[in-house]
Amino acid sequence: MIDVRPVAYVIGLLVSAMGVFMMFPLALDLAAGDPHWRAFFRSAVICLVAGGATAMASANGANGSMTLQQIFLLTTGVWLAMPAFGALPLILGEPGLSLTDAFFESISGMTTTGTTVIEGIDALPLGTNLWRAILQWLGGLGIVIVAMLFLPVMKVGGMQFFRSEGFDTLGKVLPRALDISSALIQIYVLLTVACAITYFALGMSGFEAVCHALTTVSTGGFSTSDRSFGLFQGPAEYAASIFMLLGSLPFIRFVQLAQGSIRPLLTDSQVRAYLRWNAYAVVAIVAYELWHGGQSLPVLLRETTFNVVSTFSGTGFSSVDLSSWGPFPFVLLIVVGLIGGCTSSTGCSVKVFRYLILFEAIKVQIKRLHNPSSVNPMRYDGQAVSFDVVDSVIVFFTMFILTFGLLAVALGLSGLEFKTAVTAAWTSVANIGPVFGPEVGPTGAVHGFPDFAKWLMMAGMLVGRLELLSVYVLFMRRFWQT
Repeated sequence: MIDVRPVAYVIGLLVSAMGVFMMFPLALDLAAGDPHWRAFFRSAVICLVAGGATAMASANGANGSMTLQQIFLLTTGVWLAMPAFGALPLILGEPGLSLTDAFFESISGMTTTGTTVIEGIDALPLGTNLWRAILQWLGGLGIVIVAMLFLPVMKVGGMQFFRSEGFDTLGKVLPRALDISSALIQIYVLLTVACAITYFALGMSGFEAVCHALTTVSTGGFSTSDRSFGLFQGPAEYAASIFMLLGSLPFIRFVQLAQGSIRPLLTDSQVRAYLRWNAYAVVAIVAYELWHGGQSLPVLLRETTFNVVSTFSGTGFSSVDLSSWGPFPFVLLIVVGLIGGCTSSTGCSVKVFRYLILFEAIKVQIKRLHNPSSVNPMRYDGQAVSFDVVDSVIVFFTMFILTFGLLAVALGLSGLEFKTAVTAAWTSVANIGPVFGPEVGPTGAVHGFPDFAKWLMMAGMLVGRLELLSVYVLFMRRFWQT
């Protein structure tokens, strides 16, 4: 029997912390004279009481180190409990969502997917829009917050907990998990502040700048308007592109940069590949649109750069109607969304690193077919790659394709049209944001989807955010055998 007390203790503390974070939108609504602050007050009280009671009730079992089973259970438990309590303000206050819709909005936020069920976002109370942005910011590097605040007290193997989330620390550039998490949080906060200042300087209001900075650096994609980034066309699109790229690069490299070493960032194979592939996609779409008589080059280049980077990074902002670009750009956006950002970033999806390993494995196999007696060791960034790494990459690709395919079929069986079902599975498992199809609302909201389809998408968001196996392992009987 697994002792769940250590797991419940950490989850209780985190739920209590979520109640504290609710004070920010509460204060904003209170300052604006909006009675909606009461919804955040009630929600905060529920989080503090429920979280505090859970932590106190399980504190007697929280003194020892966690087992591997408890760590994986905690990982999934955190990403279920936090969105559940994060949904409270959306139920108790504006927009007064149902349980399904509120949980959908909350888990979409915390997994940084960015798909929304809300139409009329512009009319929401300021506190609600700020809360949606906070959910995404917490989800962007939420694992680091967990490790920094609570796990050292629990004597938990911090590096193991990083791995349970699929978070690559790229060789542990710092000696301890606490040091790594502290450094990453500092970089995360600095990037967010810099992004907010940049947005404000480019014409956004202070409120818009803060909300969009929280959702840009976390590569989340929630906006304060139904038009998403369409309200801020111009220089702000280039600024957003830069910060979305930064958010989807390895944060560990920024830590090394802060320590005075720029070489690891410049020589990182996945960084160079990621930037290069973004450029290829932009050039291909611009050339296609110019060939078909598109807009002027400066406007086309700006809009294409923004929307390609947004999709590639998994942010999901949009400044134009992407479905109007034509079949080739649409398919290309689907492909780049299935690549995603770099490891050790806020980006999700498959990640560039796995594609590089897969391409190298294919190259080695082709060489062996050509000359079976030759010895062709696999190398990445100048280092030998073990067969265990190759096997894990192949297993991940297999599980990702199966999950994507099965989810698309299940969404189709729920009543969605083919295009809607496929793009809903794509956006859920890869944590991207936009959905395309006849059932999608004019603002991109999916409030009209059947509840069954929404729960399927939520499951896809969860397993996608935790990189599949961290969730699937919980359903294996052998894993729970001591």
